[in-house]
Amino acid sequence: MSPKETKPVQKQPEQPGKEQEMRPKPQTQPRFAGSGKLKDKVAIITGGDSGIGRAVSVAFANEGADICVVYLSEDNDAQETKKLVEEKGRRCILVRGDVGDEKFCIQSVESAFREFGRVDILVNNAAEQHEREGIEEISAAQLEKTFRTNIFAHFFMTKAALKHMKPGSSILGTTSITAYEGNISLIDYSSTKGAIVSFIRSLSKSVIKRGIRVNGVAPGPIWTPLIPATFSPEHVKEFGANTPMERPGEPNEVAPCFVFLASEDASYMTGQILHPNGGRFITT
Repeated sequence: MSPKETKPVQKQPEQPGKEQEMRPKPQTQPRFAGSGKLKDKVAIITGGDSGIGRAVSVAFANEGADICVVYLSEDNDAQETKKLVEEKGRRCILVRGDVGDEKFCIQSVESAFREFGRVDILVNNAAEQHEREGIEEISAAQLEKTFRTNIFAHFFMTKAALKHMKPGSSILGTTSITAYEGNISLIDYSSTKGAIVSFIRSLSKSVIKRGIRVNGVAPGPIWTPLIPATFSPEHVKEFGANTPMERPGEPNEVAPCFVFLASEDASYMTGQILHPNGGRFITT
């Protein structure tokens, strides 16, 4: 792609945003044919309706997995993801609700287990973020909501899924470059992403004797619906241009990290984080 790639000025009024309204649409289709790395596995993916979650859903289906997409409220986006998964010849169910609610998380896992009879992979991916100029502008309500969606849900979904997981299963989490660099206008969001890194590292030690691996992915600036739903139109236009690659990444440039970590290719990896971020140097 050409240097200093920018996006059209745009803004969406509500989070987590709608992929169908983005210009241009994020690239979510796998770039290569699958090779059966996840043949007949069952994956639950939160926030799987759009953005990175959609790309991971389709990439997993491309590798032979059946998918349970858990999403908040974007019905059209979720239906499109289901269609894309089914075009890969795999089954897909949609479960609508708020992952910040533990009862819903339990219900969503049980829905997947009833439909498919197993749970092999959990991808904790759902997130929200709210741009604020300083910590004084972060209300208690926003703080709690962000933590519930971004980190409480990891606990809730994992607790519910572990009862169905057998040796060889995999738990994956989406953290962020902001966990390592911080972000001046996303203090609460960045804090949750740091918590996810610690959660992954601690959980990996807790379940390793059960034969379950836990890893994560820390994307840099990726073109997803969350971007126009969070930032000003001017910020959206320049989003990602400050990376060494001088552009934002696409969801299908992140999804292969999840495929690798979920598959037996990563059988000697647990408690680790991969960094698809356009060339930024991260000290882990």
